[in-house]
Amino acid sequence: MLLLTICITAGIYYYYKPIFVRYPAFGIDLPVTYTIHGIDVSRYQGAIDWQEVKAMEIKNIKIGFSFIKATEGVNDQDKRFSSNWKAAKKAGMARGAYHFFNPYRSGKEQAQNFIESVVLSKGDLPPVLDVEQTGTASKIQLQQRIEDWLHLIEMRYKVKPIIYTGADFYANNLAGKFDAYPLWVAHYLVKDKPRVNRDWSFWQHSESGRVNGIKAYVDFNVFNGDSTAFKKLLLQ
Repeated sequence: MLLLTICITAGIYYYYKPIFVRYPAFGIDLPVTYTIHGIDVSRYQGAIDWQEVKAMEIKNIKIGFSFIKATEGVNDQDKRFSSNWKAAKKAGMARGAYHFFNPYRSGKEQAQNFIESVVLSKGDLPPVLDVEQTGTASKIQLQQRIEDWLHLIEMRYKVKPIIYTGADFYANNLAGKFDAYPLWVAHYLVKDKPRVNRDWSFWQHSESGRVNGIKAYVDFNVFNGDSTAFKKLLLQ
């Protein structure tokens, strides 16, 4: 780990700068200062061999978790969710389910779609709300619909959901309103850390990774913490 020490009169401050290393087998540079790496998938990755995903290990780097698309809007379920969900569990992969948010529709109805589709169990990651679009909704309307989804999901699963979004989208539409929720932030082409003015739990740093058992490109993520912190995040 690269440690830059800055001394000032008030004391000593430490700044940890991620080191990116090229891994040809994964097809991308990985921030190796983080120890827990993961992917996220949907039907667009096609059929996945989760045993191969779990078994892949290159110089101590392996896939430690996966977020799997479950639902979208008020009616849709990802056509590969059921098979991915079961197979990831069977392979021993820490898994999480996410909902792609439709800004035009009721947050309560979208939450119900997720609840009817996803059964969480011990060892799973908290549910995720993927919000990337505003549509024609005002900021107030968007935030209210998001709040409705988060509230119902937290009531149902007894855990605070994770919000996934881009760094700029968060700053422009969500900051100050949802800062108490764990954040999974997408920010590509940066070599230090995601540029968001708050704590974050996961960082999606690439959308063009390669993993054994998956024929298509896949998003890569890291967890902002050690194995102890990761285990505490999982459903008990």
